[in-house]
Amino acid sequence: MNRGVDRPLYILPFDHRGSFQTKMFGWAGKLTLEQTAQIAAAKKVIYDAFKAAVATRVPQEKAGILVVEQFGSLVLRDATKEGFWTACPAEESGQEEFEFEYGEDFPKHIEAFHPTFCKVLVRYNPEGDRALNQRQTVRLQRLSDYLHEKIRSLFMFELLVPAEKAQLARFNVGKPEYEIQLRPALMVQFIEQLQDAHVEPDVWKIEGLVRREGCRRIVESARRGGRDHVGCIVGGRGADHQPVREWLATASTVPGFIGVAVGRTSFWDPLVAWRARKITRQGAVNDIARRYQEFVDIFEEKAYAA
Repeated sequence: MNRGVDRPLYILPFDHRGSFQTKMFGWAGKLTLEQTAQIAAAKKVIYDAFKAAVATRVPQEKAGILVVEQFGSLVLRDATKEGFWTACPAEESGQEEFEFEYGEDFPKHIEAFHPTFCKVLVRYNPEGDRALNQRQTVRLQRLSDYLHEKIRSLFMFELLVPAEKAQLARFNVGKPEYEIQLRPALMVQFIEQLQDAHVEPDVWKIEGLVRREGCRRIVESARRGGRDHVGCIVGGRGADHQPVREWLATASTVPGFIGVAVGRTSFWDPLVAWRARKITRQGAVNDIARRYQEFVDIFEEKAYAA
């Protein structure tokens, strides 16, 4: 198979939609044009921080953004012109079941921007609702076939494995043990089930894992059956800085993990402070750039040391 990306990839994700609208701005329902413009302006702060980081230390050939068309069309076009990696989501925001954001028109929206990656976020527990999993798999098969046969955009897959109550009940100490023992095994099942259904991502965006063995098992599954160039990148899960640092340090020592994709942990607090007028716009840009650089530095330092 000739699929996959195995070169370093440092993504700054800011494709957040529903959570951004309700938690950052406190708005519910359909957005007005003015509200949409305000969110787009906040996204532009993050993009300016990304460019500042690239201008100082993050290598441009490894740097990329993940942003949504609704609030970032101008950003996507500029990033493409500048030669950055770009990624744009295809999923409807905030849904428990994967649906295309633009329904049957999803190909037109991908082709309008030709991002480096078309990204999906999918919630899927292999031991969960079988009918739900099957419906999602059919849609993902369609997208995978389209990307590999009809267009030059690659396929980035962000997988989330929400715990079932019965799974949590297996552990006396609750969710922490689920995170260490069961979630990595479920992620492996998730990956292999989708591969067997001919869903073929080029890059897997993986929620941070506590142990190196879990990371190794993920790569082994992602690259099984001749998928030798498929890469994995580490997501931040919206967590505090310390666990994110630990997840990056752990994954970076495992061949097959090629980079980072830490979003909210990079930008959320600086944006909140800027909107509250506690810092200037430039202060927010500088703080986000510093955080993004820090996560890249952690990954590179540990990866090269390994």
